[in-house]
Amino acid sequence: MKYPKTRLRRNRQSDAIREMVQENRLHPSDFIAPIFIMEGENKKEEIPSMPEYFRYSLDLLKDELDELVEVGIQSVLLFVKVPDERKDNKGTEALNDDGLMQESVRFIKKHYPDLLVMTDVAMDPYSSYGHDGIVEDGEIVNDPSVEVLAQMAVSHAKAGADMVAPSDMMDGRIGAMREALDEAGFENTGIMAYSAKYASSYYGPFRDALDSAPGFGDKKTYQMNPANVDEALREVELDIQEGADIVMVKPGMPYLDVVRAVKQNFNIPVSVYNVSGEYAMIKAAAEKGWLNEEEAMMEALLGFKRAGADLIATYFAKAAARIIHK
Repeated sequence: MKYPKTRLRRNRQSDAIREMVQENRLHPSDFIAPIFIMEGENKKEEIPSMPEYFRYSLDLLKDELDELVEVGIQSVLLFVKVPDERKDNKGTEALNDDGLMQESVRFIKKHYPDLLVMTDVAMDPYSSYGHDGIVEDGEIVNDPSVEVLAQMAVSHAKAGADMVAPSDMMDGRIGAMREALDEAGFENTGIMAYSAKYASSYYGPFRDALDSAPGFGDKKTYQMNPANVDEALREVELDIQEGADIVMVKPGMPYLDVVRAVKQNFNIPVSVYNVSGEYAMIKAAAEKGWLNEEEAMMEALLGFKRAGADLIATYFAKAAARIIHK
């Protein structure tokens, strides 16, 4: 019997050779750590559908940020939980220069000037309807919503945000934000566009975290159809033309083909959001003893890199960075 001269298993014989020929690697600088912030003092609340993930009042945020910086995380993405009494249909509180988001940005930049601070730009946390835009006669209207979103971006930049991250999926909002930022003197404030954000069932725990579920209907008139890939490429191309510095695909695990398509078609940094439902699935399976949490976590994150993601927004950021540091 004639055996093959080429034996791929030869490069799998030991840890040393496997690491030498490894094609993709994770580094703490790859990760963007989402942070949930709430009003009040001395508050740290675990999110029931996201085990071991918390909302923080600002006075308790410093310990968490210390840990992130210690393990090499260089970027955070901020989300705020807005009390119901401050919500309305026009997102008025979002434009408050002394609001929780703006205060949070100033706090972090004061204590961690080298930490790259990204801010969520969307109306749903501020909306009495839980939608990403202004509602008129049951419709989420595009252009008036974009005007508010552009003002939000400028308010965040004034507070010191390094990069704004519009997650709303309104048409034309990247161009409007870029123009508004430039006119206000913030030409160096970056934009990480949620360019291909799908109308996904994987967002449930996140909406629990911010109490931002839509009050009626769904978000399918502005978030993308999970069946489409070519449309995602059109969205990305438009966002690049309008001035995006980084483009994002969201969610992550069910959309690795979209990540790959974006990376192959455009010469721009690509991020992916390893969303709350993906986090919750791994956590739940690990609690049942059905998966090894660390192994499943690292395999999922490596999968994003293999698909072409340059950056990964993930609730596993701190845990993964700790493993990499071992």
